Amino acid sequence: MAENERTPDCENGAALKEAVCIDAMRIYDSCSDKDCLEDLRVLFPASVQPVVDASTNVRVRDVDVISVYIDMQPIPFNRGYYSIDLTFFFDVSLELYGGATVGCERVSGISIFNKKVILYGSEGNVKMFTSESCRDEADLQGNKVLPKATVQVAQPVALSAKLCEHCRCGCEPCCVIPDCIASRYGGAFETVEQKNTVYVTIGLFTIVQIVRNVQMLIPAFDFCIPDKECVTSGDNPCELFRKIDFPTDEFFPPKASDCGCGCGRQN
Repeated sequence: MAENERTPDCENGAALKEAVCIDAMRIYDSCSDKDCLEDLRVLFPASVQPVVDASTNVRVRDVDVISVYIDMQPIPFNRGYYSIDLTFFFDVSLELYGGATVGCERVSGISIFNKKVILYGSEGNVKMFTSESCRDEADLQGNKVLPKATVQVAQPVALSAKLCEHCRCGCEPCCVIPDCIASRYGGAFETVEQKNTVYVTIGLFTIVQIVRNVQMLIPAFDFCIPDKECVTSGDNPCELFRKIDFPTDEFFPPKASDCGCGCGRQN
């Protein structure tokens, strides 16, 4: 019986000491998407719209994600599945040409994109209470344990932009910009009479996940003890500069065949 109680050795030589129970967020379902968002309208504050109306051409410089609003609801008659509504808010940096100023004028606006996915998040019928909960803020609806939806977004790719005469047909969807985002641009986005409208095309890479808090039994080898000392830097800037490696790749960019991943190979 003694040989059955021995702790097995791992391939790297580290010994398995014990099995421990941890509280972790487990991914129950996920999906990835590559979206080409064509002709997203760019919204401008009232102070910028006259500059857009006076322009004759536009070029997109950069696109960044300001925030993503996530709303998750269970799907009726399909237990364990959830509908996840994602609202992306993009900061769009543009260059406008042909206006009253000489050369180009840089402006920024907001584009909005809505996306819906359906993922499996399982279901539970328990409530969770912690010692950090305040008695005066008790949730009378019950702290039912629900899964959480998360979204990871890579840096968007700014593909193109175009300047069009504003359509007064009223067929474009109404977009509501939260005050916390509008304040970044100096105030609320007001509905003003406009002559021109800017549309951009954006490449977007996303990963959407549903995670749930669970208790898991995992093997433990040892505590995470740092194996190196902290490196302190002195006040001498030249001493710090000498520790920086020479940027050889900046002067001699690697060829496609040097990337080490089979780039440039032909079958």
